Amino acid sequence: MVTSQRLSRRRWLALAAAGALSGCGTMGPTTVQRDRADYAEVLGRTWKEQTLMNVVKLRYADVPVYLEVASIISSTSLESQVNVAATNFDRLSTGNNQLIGAYGRYTDRPTITYSPVGGERFARYLLRPLSPTAVFGLVQGGYPVDRVLQLTTRAINGVSNRSAASGRARAADPEFPALMEAMRRVQRSESMGTRVERRNGDEVATLFFRPDPPANVADDMRTVQRLLGLRSGARDLSLIFGPVPRSDSEIALLTRSMAEILLEIAATIEAPEADVREGRAQPAPPPATEAPPWGEPLVRIHSSKQRVDDAYASVLYRGHWFWIDDRDLPSKTMFTFLLVLLSMAEAGNSAQAPVITVPAN
Repeated sequence: MVTSQRLSRRRWLALAAAGALSGCGTMGPTTVQRDRADYAEVLGRTWKEQTLMNVVKLRYADVPVYLEVASIISSTSLESQVNVAATNFDRLSTGNNQLIGAYGRYTDRPTITYSPVGGERFARYLLRPLSPTAVFGLVQGGYPVDRVLQLTTRAINGVSNRSAASGRARAADPEFPALMEAMRRVQRSESMGTRVERRNGDEVATLFFRPDPPANVADDMRTVQRLLGLRSGARDLSLIFGPVPRSDSEIALLTRSMAEILLEIAATIEAPEADVREGRAQPAPPPATEAPPWGEPLVRIHSSKQRVDDAYASVLYRGHWFWIDDRDLPSKTMFTFLLVLLSMAEAGNSAQAPVITVPAN
């Protein structure tokens, strides 16, 4: 009987030791699965919220602040210890002394570095107009040319876009919607493209049309050439920055800066009537005269006293929630496009994408 008890206790001790040893392993792979998704989700959500907050601030003539996440260092450690002891397991002993102890500690110490955008970087980030090469690079990448030009340009070859921003609100020229629709149909037929070449150290962009388009696309090409004052049958067109072209083979884009684009979106926010009436927020633009969708807000941003749970993005400012409806696909698409433009405006600056370092001990 004593021998049986002794063997049983030894088996129990062996199982306990084996269980302690089985807990030993590396944490690295599991932290990747957890931290990568978590940090990506948080960075994406806060990026949307910061951009939306700055758009709202501009409606209230407040100062936009851009704070970038420069690096994330998350030090993770897990310590565990199991102690098992037993004495007096012989048949002559009348005592039965056993000791079981366990210890564990989990530590997560994230260190996040923020980089404010200011000085020369601020000027380059927000105040410098987008380059025509970058704008049509987006078109070449598959973004709809009508939405790209509606958001990023003030005029193309002297044909003016609509503006809703305070102080320079104006209706679009009658030719602008027709020009955008014709260019969109040409793009859909894959009869339009952009070629970028390097000449004397500078990038030179050329917009070209296919030489043998279908009949209906050829009609749209002639419409584009007529509305832009281009030479009939022109196929290769130089892209330049400016209000008007120098010849009938150039497309002059008067592009907006990121600050102008944000002001355009801020102008159509559904701000509380009391804030507008009391002069706290910029007045709403005059009613649009263009037919939909050209007279509609680029991004519909609503406001309410209560927070809306089902929102694509929402921020609290001056006691009101400002939000984009998650079911408003055009606004979500345009806002996502805005984030892409912000990334483009940042390209070439000293700050790069966030670096995330997660030591796992």
